[in-house]
Amino acid sequence: MSEVLEWVEVLAVAGFLAFLVMSFITVRMHVPTGSMIPSIDPRDSFFVDRISYYFRVPNPGDIVVFWHTDAVLVRSVDDDTTAAAAIEVGDRISAINREPVYSADAIDEAIAGMPDGTRVYLGVQGAGTIDIGVKTAAVDSIDAFGIRLRENRIRYVKRLIATEGQTVQIRNGDVFVDGVRLDGDRFDRYYSSTDARMAFGIAPTIVPEGHWFVLGDNSNNSWDSRYWGFVDARDFIGEPYFRVWPLDRFGAMNGYFGSS
Repeated sequence: MSEVLEWVEVLAVAGFLAFLVMSFITVRMHVPTGSMIPSIDPRDSFFVDRISYYFRVPNPGDIVVFWHTDAVLVRSVDDDTTAAAAIEVGDRISAINREPVYSADAIDEAIAGMPDGTRVYLGVQGAGTIDIGVKTAAVDSIDAFGIRLRENRIRYVKRLIATEGQTVQIRNGDVFVDGVRLDGDRFDRYYSSTDARMAFGIAPTIVPEGHWFVLGDNSNNSWDSRYWGFVDARDFIGEPYFRVWPLDRFGAMNGYFGSS
């Protein structure tokens, strides 16, 4: 019995140490898409530096890892509401009054900003456009319609372009920050700006306080700030610093230890 308890102790300590490392020091991950080619390939596996960013901040041009809302999902619907017959738990919300939304907060902000008497419609993936009721003075969030949401958040990897207070614009394939064209190896690529869904950074865009503007290096295949806006700096996780796979790309990255 004592031997079993010893093993339980060892496993508990090991699990606790692993939790501390993954939470505060480093985490291993990969980018499942081609959005950061050529800097990061979908088959690359790398470690993320978390600990040093308790003492410093990332710089524009760095590759950063952060939490991002990948989907806004229905958590529950009251049975006695207009939406109950058409919306189910787990449905993905894509728009409100035909405007795309990328966070639960954005939905609440849109509803709060509507004039009283506005009819509210949700875009639901796979179900089309759903009428959920009318905005009144007492309604300032989607909860008032008996619908509660949750966010599916995942780790994103992009390149930091601009920080709070800076003005960013993509023009003729180049990125300008405060009117100055970004150059150097980290920005030596063509940045696409022709997709009709792009709402940020096409015209001069000021980055809000406490937020960042980020882009993927492979800008023709990157879901980034051009589409959904800004990263909350509080969602920052760390920076990739060492690639461990594949072996022919093994080594430091993202400017660590003199790497490119």
